[in-house]
Amino acid sequence: MSALNDLLNLDLFDYTDKIIAEYIWIGGSGIDMRSKARTLRGPVTDPAKLPKWNYDGSSTDQAPGHDSEVILYPQAVFRDPFRRGSNILVMCDAYTPAGEPIPTNKRFNAAKVFSDPHVVAEEPWYGIEQEYTLLQKDVQWPIGWPVGGFPGPQGPYYCGVGADKAFGRDIVDAHYKACLYAGINISGINGEVMPGQWEFQVGPAVGISAADQVWVARYILERITEIAGVVLTFDPKPIKGDWNGAGAHTNYSTKSMREHGGLTVIKKAIEKLGLRHKHHIAAYGEGNERRLTGRHETADINTFSWGVANRGASIRVGRDTEKDGKGYFEDRRPASNMDPYVVTSMIAETTILLKP
Repeated sequence: MSALNDLLNLDLFDYTDKIIAEYIWIGGSGIDMRSKARTLRGPVTDPAKLPKWNYDGSSTDQAPGHDSEVILYPQAVFRDPFRRGSNILVMCDAYTPAGEPIPTNKRFNAAKVFSDPHVVAEEPWYGIEQEYTLLQKDVQWPIGWPVGGFPGPQGPYYCGVGADKAFGRDIVDAHYKACLYAGINISGINGEVMPGQWEFQVGPAVGISAADQVWVARYILERITEIAGVVLTFDPKPIKGDWNGAGAHTNYSTKSMREHGGLTVIKKAIEKLGLRHKHHIAAYGEGNERRLTGRHETADINTFSWGVANRGASIRVGRDTEKDGKGYFEDRRPASNMDPYVVTSMIAETTILLKP
C-alpha cells in the first residue's frame, strides 16, 4: 500500500506542464454527483479557457440511449485537494449538443436570475448551512449508533465533545481543510442535534457562486466519505421518530437590507416570501414534509411564519439584525437535499424581482 500511496502523491509539477482536471456535474436524480478526469495543459484558473466535454447521459438518466451525448460546460474552477499541485476541480452544467440546457440543469435558469440588472445591483449574499448524516456502510445506520438500536436521547450531541457524543469528526475536519484548500469560502462546522449528523456552512458568497461552492463542497465530502468507507446522506429525515431532521438553512441579505433602514426592506421581503410559500416549499427538497412538522426546530410545512430568534419559524430574523435595524434573515425551510441553484435564485427572484 505504501508504494500505491507514493504513486498517488506524485508531484507532477517538475516533470510536465500538464494538469488533471476533474469535471463535476449533477446526475439525473438532481442530488447525485458525477465526475471524470482529463489531461490538459495548465495551469488553468478561468473556466472560459477550459474545453467543453461530453458524457453518456443514458447512464445517468439524463438522455435516451439512441441520443445519449450530453455536453459539459465548465462554469467554476477550484483547486483539487486530492491531487493537489496545479490540478483542478471543475464545476460544470449540462446541455444537449444543440446547446439547450437539459431538464436537470438548474444552474442555467439561476444564472438568468443572477444576471438580471436589478439582482446584480442588490448584490445578494448567501450563507448556507448544509446539514448531513454519516451512515455505516453495510447497514445504512448512523455512525456511532448500535446496529439495530438507538443511542441515548438527543441533548448531549449538539456541538458535543467526546467519543460517546461526536461520531465522525475526522471526516468532518478533513472536509473542512479540503474545502479551504479548494478555495471554497467554508465558514465553519459543527456537530448537530442528532448523533452522526453534522453541518458545514458556506458563505458569505455572492449570487450564483454560493451554489457553485455548495455543490463542490458536497462533492469533496462525497469523495472523503468514499475514502473513509462511510455513506453520506442528505436525506431530510434519515431516522423516523424523535430525532432531528437535516436542513439547509439559507441566510440571505441584499445591499438594501445591509444598509441603514434595512430592517424595513427585510420585512417587505419576508412578506413576499409568505405570498409564495407553497411555490418555495415545492422546490425546497424532496421529502421535506417528513422534516417540516412543527417539531424539532422546524415550522409546519403548511404554515408560513417568521419571528425574531425563533427557530420554530419559517423565517428567522436574528437579534443583532433587529437591534441594528439592518442585516440578514434565515430561511429555515430548505431541506438538506435541496438544489442550491434553485433555492438561492428563487429567494432572489421572490424578494427582488417580484412586484409588490
